[in-house]
Amino acid sequence: MNISLAYDQYLAIHRYKYLALYHALRAAILEGNLPGGTQLPSTRSLAMHYDLSRGSVSQVYEMLLADGYVRTVTGRGTFVSEDSFSSASGGSDGDNLVLGEAADAARGDCVSETTIPLSAWGKRLLARPTPLYEESKKNVVSFLSSGMRMEHFPYYEWRSALSYAGGKEGGLLQSTCPPEGDEGLRKAIATHLRITRGIRADAEQIVLFSGSMQGIVILTQLLLDAAGSAVVEDPGFHGIRRAVEITGGQLLRGKLDGSGLVPEDWDARLLFVTPSRQFPTGVVLPLERRRILLEWAQRHDAVIIEDDYDSEFRWSGRPIEPLKALDRGERVVYIGSFSNTMFSGLRLGFAVLPPSLVQPTIAAKALYEPLPVGLLEQRALARFMNTGGYGRHLRRMNRIYGERGRILRTLLSEQLAELFDLQPGDAGLQVYARWLRSREEFVAFRAAARRRGTDFRDAALYQVSSGGPAACFSFAHLNALELEEGIKRLLLAWEDVQSAT
Repeated sequence: MNISLAYDQYLAIHRYKYLALYHALRAAILEGNLPGGTQLPSTRSLAMHYDLSRGSVSQVYEMLLADGYVRTVTGRGTFVSEDSFSSASGGSDGDNLVLGEAADAARGDCVSETTIPLSAWGKRLLARPTPLYEESKKNVVSFLSSGMRMEHFPYYEWRSALSYAGGKEGGLLQSTCPPEGDEGLRKAIATHLRITRGIRADAEQIVLFSGSMQGIVILTQLLLDAAGSAVVEDPGFHGIRRAVEITGGQLLRGKLDGSGLVPEDWDARLLFVTPSRQFPTGVVLPLERRRILLEWAQRHDAVIIEDDYDSEFRWSGRPIEPLKALDRGERVVYIGSFSNTMFSGLRLGFAVLPPSLVQPTIAAKALYEPLPVGLLEQRALARFMNTGGYGRHLRRMNRIYGERGRILRTLLSEQLAELFDLQPGDAGLQVYARWLRSREEFVAFRAAARRRGTDFRDAALYQVSSGGPAACFSFAHLNALELEEGIKRLLLAWEDVQSAT
């Protein structure tokens, strides 16, 4: 095994090569770069690597052995001692002494603490930190989003698709594809969207990303100049807001009412909207407002980015026609993702682009990822879609999620009606509920819920301006018994709040 040592730095200090090698190995052991149990290279290999005689390397190993830094195993080789740190603490004589400040400086250990100046982009990034990932602990019934439970995922079909994607003897694993992603998957997506969403697009108009958020960030950078204006829904997905702010753009608040985004004559270059199911409230944008938005984009030479994040999950009512299907002026970019419909670890998103944006987007994508990641998964997903597995999976999950959504809505409306006003909805994987009491009681209630072993997302995360308290309850990962237990704990939490006042 090859190992990396600070040999040249020690060679500048010590007269003899064998001493430089000894101190380089000793320092690597003490600093933990060679952990206990690591097998050292053979004397022949190390001698060739550092242009020493085998006798010199053998002498170095004997010195390390005498000092307790290594141990030898007959027939196997030389290994770093598990107790090498404690062995070294007492020090040794002569050349075995710890190097002084000059030696430390030569090895680069004495480094002054320096603050490296950031670009304006970097400063904006740090000024708006990423929200912490919230993970459910054991024995906690959490209404935070956790993705789907994998017991319902069609493993056998997916494994078959993965095997097919690899090709015979793994031949396809050696091939590559362009930055826009696998052509077979782009064709499969185009077919799926034509059937399920009424979007007529060719594979050449589709670019794949490592998740929809990557696509949103790249498109924001492509379309928005520093100090340019972009309209974002309030409340709305916080990732979009961060993408605009860090690019240097100015946020224009898109107001919402009971029918979704309220159209205005914004002076903006870019509009982000979730018309099929507004995030996080779940309201649906009426057809008349969709047409007004398209007319606005045409009049202002603007682009609309339509985030259709979970339109695949609808329990009742007719399917909602996307903005992209209504677009006749090539002003709409349609963003979709497979993270909700497949599994969260499959980081695959896509954008359906107007023809004039295809080449700029591919060029920007190539800058971040010259070769697409997850090519095996892309080809497997294409196979999964083309053989009907994806459609069957969606139908199954719609039934399961629909039932869970109905159970949660019933429990909330029957048992927590004095606390929450539920936003109507017939799609999506979460329930949006406005808090009916004071802000102070909301804070106390959420803290009490956590103590009772449950939690929900504070919708303030999605607000541009300060609005009234609201909560988001995700349910896809919870079965009926867990939903009932979670509501029971919320009821106990409210009793705790009342008894404390």
